[in-house]
Amino acid sequence: MCGRTACTLAPDDVSKSCEYKDKQGQRKCPPWRDGDSDKYHPSYNKSPQSNSPVLLSVKHFQKDADSSERVLAAMRWGLIPSWFTETNPSKMQYNTSNCRSDTMSEKPLYKGPLFKGQRCVVLADGFYEWRRQDGEKQPYFIYFPRLKSEESEDTKEGSDGGSQRLLTMAGLFDCWEPPGGGDPLYSYTVITVDASKSMNGIHDRMPAILDGNGEIQKWLDFGEVPAKEAVKLIHPIENITHHPVSTIVNNSRNNTPECIAPIILHKKKACLQNTFLK
Repeated sequence: MCGRTACTLAPDDVSKSCEYKDKQGQRKCPPWRDGDSDKYHPSYNKSPQSNSPVLLSVKHFQKDADSSERVLAAMRWGLIPSWFTETNPSKMQYNTSNCRSDTMSEKPLYKGPLFKGQRCVVLADGFYEWRRQDGEKQPYFIYFPRLKSEESEDTKEGSDGGSQRLLTMAGLFDCWEPPGGGDPLYSYTVITVDASKSMNGIHDRMPAILDGNGEIQKWLDFGEVPAKEAVKLIHPIENITHHPVSTIVNNSRNNTPECIAPIILHKKKACLQNTFLK
């Protein structure tokens, strides 16, 4: 699963990190949707109900646009379906921060957005997961490995050589309009899959991560790639790395660089006890 992330880049740097090539081969940095750059606040410790940067097709907002063109938006983490009838989104009874890939085409919460092409890419420096061991929970920070200088241009898109790539997680979004009127609320859920071998020692679930511009393009371009083809991109990947971090991250109010800083785990000394048999 995925219940906490970090995204520490300033709004302009998020846009630069999402650079891509359009159909004409021109490099572009996706713009922020009007006003949304002010709704996003960088954080080392993002939890559900906070706003995160999300990448999606601009055609969701401009019907005459090309579906391959991209835009950035700030969306609330935890999907509120368009048919929700309460006046306050916090009254949502279900946890919708994650949705399982194996049931998303069946559950009413998610199958609507899936088959209507409401696909997005959730952006983060990385995400946190907790490993249970000896009755305790040790947090880890999980992210893309740093790029190597010999990697191809296609892999490098959206990052400077040798820099840290933003983690690109597959998600679904919806738009809810308050029954009594007011601004529409855009919200998202992170799709999860069975953990890969590199993650299984920490947790049995992980976000569905899109690795590279080609996968991102197919996931976002709902005009050219139907849902039945797009879901083939949803699977575990091995191209991630992780390190243990301080339990300071356990409290979502803590928002400092210490949250993602690596720590050294010390093995507990085993208590040896001699047993004498009579």
